[in-house]
Amino acid sequence: MELLTPGSGLIIWQAIIFFPLVVLLYFLAWKPILASLKERETSITEALNTAEQARLEIATLKSDNEKLLKLAREERDKMLKDARDAVNRMKDEAAADAKKTADRIIEDARQAINIEKQAAMKDVRTQVAMFSLEVAEKLMKKNLSSDKAQKDLVDGYIKELKLN
Repeated sequence: MELLTPGSGLIIWQAIIFFPLVVLLYFLAWKPILASLKERETSITEALNTAEQARLEIATLKSDNEKLLKLAREERDKMLKDARDAVNRMKDEAAADAKKTADRIIEDARQAINIEKQAAMKDVRTQVAMFSLEVAEKLMKKNLSSDKAQKDLVDGYIKELKLN
């Protein structure tokens, strides 16, 4: 058991060596180690602050980009709506012009038909009058006192009409 329990002299010598060693390590090793730890802590803190600032800037840029995209979409939609409206307006104007032109052509055709109709009616009246005059002239030339003479005259006119 002697190996397990140290002697009092050994404990005293270990204490005499341990305390100066602790003081020596405090001045020579711990101060530089603590200084480097403090420096590392400062750099990590600065890096975290920089990362937080970068994250905030990215969030701001993302927000700005979303606003710009929204404005661009709105402008695009407005331009498309204006273009559709312009196309519809042009279609409506073209349809109205085509309708006006068609109405004018129809009206001109009606007027031409009426003029032709009046001319044809005038021509028919003239021909009827001429025909009536010819019939009257032929009737006057022939004596129509008997029924047989009248019948022969009508048959002769019918034969002439068939030839013409």
